[in-house]
Amino acid sequence: GGNNILLYTLPTVMDDLSVSASYTPKGTTSESSSAYGATYTGVEGLSVSYGAGSNDAAAGTTNNADVTTMKATYAYGSITVGYSDHEFDSGTAANDQETKSYSVSYTVTDDISVTYGTEEIAMTGVTGDEDAEYSKISVAYTSGGMTLTATQQEGENISYTTASTEDQDYWSLGLSFAF
Repeated sequence: GGNNILLYTLPTVMDDLSVSASYTPKGTTSESSSAYGATYTGVEGLSVSYGAGSNDAAAGTTNNADVTTMKATYAYGSITVGYSDHEFDSGTAANDQETKSYSVSYTVTDDISVTYGTEEIAMTGVTGDEDAEYSKISVAYTSGGMTLTATQQEGENISYTTASTEDQDYWSLGLSFAF
């Protein structure tokens, strides 16, 4: 995003393929930036997306970066599996980051679903050399306009070190109503 950004979404190029693009022109303190993405949904239950772009600050600065994201989900019956890979390549190698995520969802009944997901973040140039790892499991029960959720989350090496203070657990219980 930014000032004077131009966004364009093409009509469906061919069956089940959508394409979008953006362009931000050169400003007084930044170079021009661009991005594009495509999503294919031509196989029942499958969705595959790819996007790439540049985030350019002033010419030659270390804040310039290229970003690439790939994502796929597949639903079969009551099970949905997902995967994503996100890479941030900065002009400064110390700011490079790669994130990989996986998830599995299971719809037990029309009212109950269970989801498990993990994420691993590798970052160069940080004090520690460990990857940050996160996991989450949640259960949801819906009845009419009410949804009850229970969640357990865990973070390990959240500041990229193995210190015991860098591992944290989180539990939550939620109740929401829709009128």
